[in-house]
Amino acid sequence: MRIAATLKRSLEDEGYPVDVATNGPDTLWYASEFSYDAVLLDQTLPGISGIEVCRRLRSERRWMPILMLGSSAAAAESATGMEAGADDYLVKPFAFDELTARVQALIERGSSERPSELQVADLRLNVASRQAWRGRYELDLTSKEFALLRLFMSHPGAVLSRGQILERVWGYEYSQASNVVDQYVSYLRRKIDRPFRVSQLVTVRGSGYQLRPRPIDA
Repeated sequence: MRIAATLKRSLEDEGYPVDVATNGPDTLWYASEFSYDAVLLDQTLPGISGIEVCRRLRSERRWMPILMLGSSAAAAESATGMEAGADDYLVKPFAFDELTARVQALIERGSSERPSELQVADLRLNVASRQAWRGRYELDLTSKEFALLRLFMSHPGAVLSRGQILERVWGYEYSQASNVVDQYVSYLRRKIDRPFRVSQLVTVRGSGYQLRPRPIDA
């Protein structure tokens, strides 16, 4: 309650009108009944979790941008928040300047329908069923591999830094384990590229990783 009240005052001081709901059912009602430029959604709301609120809003085709807030202990679940339909994930504690920057970026992005299925060349991923395919072959992915592939498929052709990947898939809890991204990219390549003798998920030396819009023969 105190955190919500503090955030409300601080955001209103920045010129944002703010409504506050302190439990899952009330949050779901507000976001279902009213149109908001952005929603800050705590992952651990009482009554109905923030994850479930987000999932239900998306199932109701409510597409306002959602920033999920999670504790450092729950940072490993950031991928679950993104899979539920959140647009961004921020781990508590956070700097207020970082929060407002994220909120403003989401507001500028605006509301748009999120596709339930992503496709990049012959890679396909179904967000709702959490399945992925290369051509007609279904891929056997762990939850982290699925979240990592979803991130890449949401940004085909973009070079994503290790820091960006850590934040979006793992959260800051793993910020000291810099090789975790390298390890999981390697795991993912073994499943989406190597069995098919193609190269699509590539290393951009000194910058990060990129999912090419189209695979090339390996």
